[in-house]
Amino acid sequence: MLDLVNLLANIFIFAVGVLLVILAVLYVIDRAQTQDAVRRNYPVIGRLRSIFSELGEFFRQYFFAMDREEMPFNRAQREWVYRAAKGKGNTVAFGSTRNLDSVGTPIFVNDPWPTLDSDTVAAPPLQIGPHCAKPYDAPSLFNVSAMSFGAISAPAVRALSKGAQISGCWLNTGEGGLAPHHLEGGCDIVFQFGTAKYGVRNADGGLSDEKLREVAAHEQVRMIELKLSQGAKPGKGGILPGAKVTSEIAQIRGIPEGEDSISPNRHPEITNCEDLLDMIAHIRGVTGKPVGFKAVIGTHAWLDELFDLIEKRGSASAPDFITVDGGDGGTGAAPMPLIDNVGLTLREALPMLVDLRDRHGLKDRIRIIASGKLITPGDVAWALCTGADFISSARGFMFALGCIQAMKCNKNTCPTGITTHDKRLQRGLDPADKAQRVARFVEGMRKEVGIIAHSCGVGEPRQLRRHHVRIVCADGRSRPVDELYPPVAVNTPATEGKTPGGL
Repeated sequence: MLDLVNLLANIFIFAVGVLLVILAVLYVIDRAQTQDAVRRNYPVIGRLRSIFSELGEFFRQYFFAMDREEMPFNRAQREWVYRAAKGKGNTVAFGSTRNLDSVGTPIFVNDPWPTLDSDTVAAPPLQIGPHCAKPYDAPSLFNVSAMSFGAISAPAVRALSKGAQISGCWLNTGEGGLAPHHLEGGCDIVFQFGTAKYGVRNADGGLSDEKLREVAAHEQVRMIELKLSQGAKPGKGGILPGAKVTSEIAQIRGIPEGEDSISPNRHPEITNCEDLLDMIAHIRGVTGKPVGFKAVIGTHAWLDELFDLIEKRGSASAPDFITVDGGDGGTGAAPMPLIDNVGLTLREALPMLVDLRDRHGLKDRIRIIASGKLITPGDVAWALCTGADFISSARGFMFALGCIQAMKCNKNTCPTGITTHDKRLQRGLDPADKAQRVARFVEGMRKEVGIIAHSCGVGEPRQLRRHHVRIVCADGRSRPVDELYPPVAVNTPATEGKTPGGL
């Protein structure tokens, strides 16, 4: 017994000695270095500041932040997605935790005689690209927005692909090229390419018609989206850190393995609206499928010019759809000056785009897809009221996959396996299970947007109009959106007698 006590005492003394040596070494290092003033003035102890700063975001999320306080998404928003994705009931008790007096809060106008459940109908498919050889009858108003293979992992893409197929929505590939994982689930696909033309690029980085035909030859590829800009970094191309450029990703994108993948900040061959329409016509001619573009709006002048040009060339020259991304959109990696300061939010950009389109008589020619922080039924219903034809979400589907908003998307250390290519971390993401969650999220969204629509007295969500929602203003009073943004009256031969497209 005495020998054991002596052994433990010796181990303790040795451990204390090692600790003292480590502290002494750290003391010398901190005193000698000149990069960190806190560590130089307060050796060893000053290191705690960095540790606490690193852990602070986690403590705030779990212990200190209220349900509606966090950014970019608060706990209440995330919990709604989690419950919907797990198929749990989304009823809550006692009362709303949302401050309904905050400026910008949407309040839907309930009808005194809401639509009976027996009279409700599902939102019907909506055709995109009537002038194409292969138009697309899009079945779902809520879809998976652009997330590149590379920005997210192979298991995540497989889960999204299968989940989209189960729920009948489309999956946007993002600008990282078409991977086998996108096709694996059998869902409808929107193929996006950006300024680097990943997956359809020549050796010099230009567009390869041959590779574009190969992509479009897949029956699952229903539409082509030309990415001009995205909400988190308008004016900046895609950024994929070299740590995430695996051999598979490099092959799909046509870039060197292990090197940072930085896209140009715009398409070199598109310098004005004429070039844009020429490119859209070219892609449509090569693929025979609907073609549109994705952009962040900063000013309406170029859109006026674009729609004027379409009127001169004829409606067949128009893009088949426009995806409008808000300046509050998300990404895996972006410079803070852009993510914080550039581009209009979707709340301002969407009604602007809808009104400009309608003013030029293109309501039923160009479909509008709204993207940017739309992850709850209220967000989606607002977008439909404002005039969107479709809604797409990226981060909402990341939450459905299990994202915990760890804010590590750019570091290849995502703890849930969604945005990392570390095989050990990817093991936590089971594509079969997460596909079911993705499907339930879509179904839950459709159901609860329908609940809002029925409360407003309409039969299905696309019948929502601007007078169905009010916005709380700075004076504390709410005003109907059709007063803040009066809808454009459209009654032209180009649109009469056709299926309504949103507003």
